[in-house]
Amino acid sequence: MPIPDTPRLLAGLYALGAVLLLGQALWHYLVGDYTQILLPALLAPLLLTAALMRLGQQETARLSAYLVLICGYLIVATTLPGEGHLALLWLGLPAVLTFLLLPLGPATLLNLTLAPIWLLLADGGLSLPLSLAYLTLVFAAGLAPWGIRHQRALLMATDPRDEECTALRSAPLLERLESEVERAGLLDQRLAVVVMHLPQLEVADEQFGTPARLALLDAFCRTVAEYSRDHDLLGRIGGADFWLVLPDTTESGALLVRQRIEEAAAGAMLNDTGGLEVRGATCAHSPGQTIMALKHRLDATTRRLADG
Repeated sequence: MPIPDTPRLLAGLYALGAVLLLGQALWHYLVGDYTQILLPALLAPLLLTAALMRLGQQETARLSAYLVLICGYLIVATTLPGEGHLALLWLGLPAVLTFLLLPLGPATLLNLTLAPIWLLLADGGLSLPLSLAYLTLVFAAGLAPWGIRHQRALLMATDPRDEECTALRSAPLLERLESEVERAGLLDQRLAVVVMHLPQLEVADEQFGTPARLALLDAFCRTVAEYSRDHDLLGRIGGADFWLVLPDTTESGALLVRQRIEEAAAGAMLNDTGGLEVRGATCAHSPGQTIMALKHRLDATTRRLADG
């Protein structure tokens, strides 16, 4: 599992590595060790480039990770042969660095593929004790990202919230909607649902990338939370489609809530997309109407809003 997706933090770490390499090159110059200046002086601009690329799109972010990995490999490859008894310490660096920068599968494959190279550089031969030590390190280092991925998968399976925003995922929302329909029938209460579509979402993702999409979703969810009650349920049915379930609410009340959300969203100015456009419609649950009939109406309304 790679390092969590925190672009500014990673870019800062890459830039810090470039500063350290420049300091190392300066140190070699001051002590007169001129043969050791070239490598850190060449790798420092590469790390600065990787830091700038990490702040770009997802494609350049992946490339920046490989660029940092190459820099680390070159440093280890030039340091290992002369380390003697410290070779074991340097031998573990490429394996750990690979697991930090790449996903679990590619990192494990790359570590096993490069194992003969690191072992030959460490002691000039493929000795059994050193080989076992390296393989044990690769196995142990891979346990941490495997455990993180397992826990994340378990959390996603049990967390009712959408992975990109605070809205409910579609399956938990439908379960809660069914419960609210049964509750409205038993207590003879009204139930309404506001269907909303965000037409800017796909455009923001294509033109400005993931950060713009997440910022738009966050602004929308905050707006809905501000103009709805605590027990109202906002769920994400599709990529840009949302349902707001309003228990004990008439159709006119739902219309008022929808209008407030649309007006407030239009005034929420975002850096990339400007005002937030929300297309909305209301569906009221009729007494005696089944959950399937209501769901069909909601699906048809959602498609109509998505088609414009």
